[in-house]
Amino acid sequence: MATPKILIVFYSRNGSTAALAEAVAEGARALGAEVRLRRAREMVGPEVMAMAQGWAENAAAMNETYGAPTADDAVWADAIIFGTPTRFGGVASELKAYIDGLGGVWFQGKLNGKLGGVFGSTSSKHGGNESTLLSIYTVMAHLGLIIVPLGYSHPALFKAGTPYGATFISQGDTKKPGDEDLAVARYQGERIAQLAGRIAEPVSSAA
Repeated sequence: MATPKILIVFYSRNGSTAALAEAVAEGARALGAEVRLRRAREMVGPEVMAMAQGWAENAAAMNETYGAPTADDAVWADAIIFGTPTRFGGVASELKAYIDGLGGVWFQGKLNGKLGGVFGSTSSKHGGNESTLLSIYTVMAHLGLIIVPLGYSHPALFKAGTPYGATFISQGDTKKPGDEDLAVARYQGERIAQLAGRIAEPVSSAA
């Protein structure tokens, strides 16, 4: 199996989505994948960030750890896995801005046939995890990605996550992802890496 190349691009404000992203990356690397882990950048200035306690500090720390995603990252990858907190039942504007910036490589057909997945977190129960993940399914279809859902293909999914992707509820940022949440995220990385390794294999000229 060829070495799969996995791009995990996410936005996180308080760390919950970042923790899921790390677990997805761990699962992908366990299958031998080469992983690029990238954090989308803020779309607002410091005066807005100052209105939410810890936002600026958390952003600075995560930006030290994770590089900003580029269109070249998406072209490089065999699979792209998006991660986002829920914003009013939909994707965070920071991640959406990155996706919108892929128009050039999309127009050139450079994203067609790559695998796609998504994971997310929300602050409250029924806060929009599933609607957010499903909204990105639509985006992935437009980009030409092959969408990889989780279904109920692993025992962890009967305890946490969704059939659409790994999820977590932070209960007002009072909790961090637990073992069951991280198990689903790791499995998502494994599942997509395994499939990406197959599509990355060179096609025989005799085929």
